[in-house]
Amino acid sequence: MQRIPILTYHQIAEAPPKGAPFRSLYVAPGAFARQMAVLKMLGYRGLSMGALLPYLRGEKSGRVVGITFDDGYRNNLVHALPVLQKHGFSSTCYVVSGLLGQTNIWDQEVGIAQTPLMTATDLHAWCAGGQEVGAHTCNHAKLSQISAHHSWDEISRSKAELEVLLGTAVSHFCYPYGGYEASHVQQVQAAGFTTATTTGRGRASRASALFELPRVPVLRSTTLPVFLLKLLSSYEDRK
Repeated sequence: MQRIPILTYHQIAEAPPKGAPFRSLYVAPGAFARQMAVLKMLGYRGLSMGALLPYLRGEKSGRVVGITFDDGYRNNLVHALPVLQKHGFSSTCYVVSGLLGQTNIWDQEVGIAQTPLMTATDLHAWCAGGQEVGAHTCNHAKLSQISAHHSWDEISRSKAELEVLLGTAVSHFCYPYGGYEASHVQQVQAAGFTTATTTGRGRASRASALFELPRVPVLRSTTLPVFLLKLLSSYEDRK
């Protein structure tokens, strides 16, 4: 059975100084460019979740990899988009719909540096560049810590807000913090999404539940040899 890595990125930028919290979630622009070049050299097609769906369903086969970005940082547009376009790749950026043009305020309490998120204009540029937007709730909510009514609002409204803004369907969702329960899976389905990704580690396959898809994290410390291990072996499947 074909194993499909769905890569997870956050910020494509130089990491803050040593000692800063969650430096691991930064991938330097040069490292990202090298990773995408390696994918191309190996004959992989980098795909958005929408383009990847037929492979996840077993309707198509081929050397493909999903590319996803969590949170909607503006540095994805600045540093990742040109590289993706160079190689003819598409990707999905999961956006926090209620915080466009603001910063990652959900990280303030743990001391993570505040970084600009994409504006509405930036999102249009992202889509015009051949990329896809997915939903990541309205406020980067911790779904397991809020009521069912509140979680439904966060999930369904993020989809509606982004669809109005972009004038196109937003069909893919990502659980913030990777935290969710069975009830949230049902809400994501009821809201009309087609897939949902998690922070569960592993490569996906047609046997994977489409609303609980595992992914492969790419971190600041991910060297090219480790990147290849994650891509080509069962390295992540054992996590």
